[in-house]
Amino acid sequence: MKSFFRFMAGSSGRLVRIIAGVALISWGYNYTGGINWWPIIIGLVPLSAGILDFCVFAPLFGYPFSGKQLRALV
Repeated sequence: MKSFFRFMAGSSGRLVRIIAGVALISWGYNYTGGINWWPIIIGLVPLSAGILDFCVFAPLFGYPFSGKQLRALV
């Protein structure tokens, strides 16, 4: 589990979260036959996590919420 959080705290993990957020928002806006708000709202979570450098799942496993603190720990 530690290697997962090491990846998520790094620049690659941040990029994956940003891409996943943009993909969900795009899918909710373009490909559902109209605007579907659920994928857009859900996509805002990984997008903001990647941009603002925090990890949503880390506190559930006893790690810090902040990406900077998480990188220092793992």
